[in-house]
Amino acid sequence: MVVTADTSFLFSLFGHDVHSPRALAWVQANPRPLVISELTEFELANAFRFAEFCGRLAAGQAAKYWAYYEADRGAGRVRVEICNLAEILVEAKRLSSIHTLAGGHRSFDILHVAAARKLGGEYFLTFDANQRLLAQAESLLVPL
Repeated sequence: MVVTADTSFLFSLFGHDVHSPRALAWVQANPRPLVISELTEFELANAFRFAEFCGRLAAGQAAKYWAYYEADRGAGRVRVEICNLAEILVEAKRLSSIHTLAGGHRSFDILHVAAARKLGGEYFLTFDANQRLLAQAESLLVPL
């Protein structure tokens, strides 16, 4: 079973927001490592920094949350898999052509689902309702 996650789930897991208790509970109940792409890792780091820039996080919180993430990655609870970006983009173009006109999906949401498919994901963890619909339309299980 390959469990993939998007940035909304990871931000909640390693940061602190309204979804953090659910993210932590899911990870504790399901000890398999989370498999993500380098693209997702990049977006998570930037999301922490951007939240601090905008004042949604206090000074220094982005680095603190990133350290939590790195600790879990170092312990093997998060695995970053290298994906061919060109292959992800080909899959993303396919997803966009099928789903965006009907579902209004954003580019990065499509990229996350495309990467999950390229990583062999069976489960996709997200707190984004629209992204959930896209993942489900592509036969990914979205348990949250």
